[in-house]
Amino acid sequence: MFGTYRPEDVTILLKDITGMVEPLGTKERERLIQQGRHYSEMLPLEYEPSPAYLAAYEDSLRRFARKTAQAVQSAAEQIWLRKKGRPVLVSLARAGTSIGILIKHALKRQHEADVPHYTISIIRGRGIDKNAMEYLLSRHKAEELQFVDGWTGKGAIQRTLANALQEFPGVDAGLAVAADPAGVAAICGTREDILIASSCLNATVSGLLSRTFLREDIIGAKDFHGAMFYRELLDRDMTYGFIEAIERAFSGNVPAHPPSACGNGLEEAQEIAERFGIADINLVKPGIGEATRVLLRRLPWKVLVHSRRDEENLGHIYQLAKEKEVEVLEYPLRHYRACGLIQSLADQ
Repeated sequence: MFGTYRPEDVTILLKDITGMVEPLGTKERERLIQQGRHYSEMLPLEYEPSPAYLAAYEDSLRRFARKTAQAVQSAAEQIWLRKKGRPVLVSLARAGTSIGILIKHALKRQHEADVPHYTISIIRGRGIDKNAMEYLLSRHKAEELQFVDGWTGKGAIQRTLANALQEFPGVDAGLAVAADPAGVAAICGTREDILIASSCLNATVSGLLSRTFLREDIIGAKDFHGAMFYRELLDRDMTYGFIEAIERAFSGNVPAHPPSACGNGLEEAQEIAERFGIADINLVKPGIGEATRVLLRRLPWKVLVHSRRDEENLGHIYQLAKEKEVEVLEYPLRHYRACGLIQSLADQ
């Protein structure tokens, strides 16, 4: 185990690559990505949040704890039914890990069940960690595995998961998330684009772990995918502050199943790309969580919001956009409250 997640909460199936990779600045990473270097071969410098942004995060956490808790409890109940009371949670690092822990705790509360929980890597364009999958399948039945993530953007990870699991017969490719504005997850707590406060920060709300890493000079043929432990940030770790705030908002009444998906988020992202003359759909990142990530660790061009007056849901985005001098435009979004657009360096 490495990072600050408690071992009783999750088994981390990742290789510790701390000190083996030099993180790169945002502009350098973005230039290399747009030149064809895969994002998983690099790690970003961690964003140092300003006091104003941290205050916006804390405010968001207070205001959206109950909605997030309801979504988590609903997803947990659906998982329990889908897996006939024998789920093995497999969260997708890194955004899925804290949500996986919350689902594990919800199942303990709702069914007095102590279910196994692992976190593994899946990388868009590279697939799932096959060594981690073999580890899981040597210990659990294929039909028991339930993959968990935090939210959906365009649905790219759901599609990556479905393609990757064709190699593993009997494993359920249906993803469980807290929020599914894209309308692609098999299980979700809500279809609404809600603010899950963990999306507002990076490692400091994710066990001090980096996003996952895959490069053949560091990750061997028998290794798990890698991640770095930001030990130097121990005094700023807010991982369990987030988890415990959501748990305190758990209720005795598990919410009903969410409404059916209405439309497809990918189609809306494609419309946005066309409207703004963006040739690469990967530069369009819809959803509150994805728009926040664009501002935190990519090179943002613009942020689209459904309303310039939605301080309740988007206050942290307004703050971050102000700090980074990024234009915020009101746009008639249908499935999402916000959408981040990444600069195309080829246009400069």
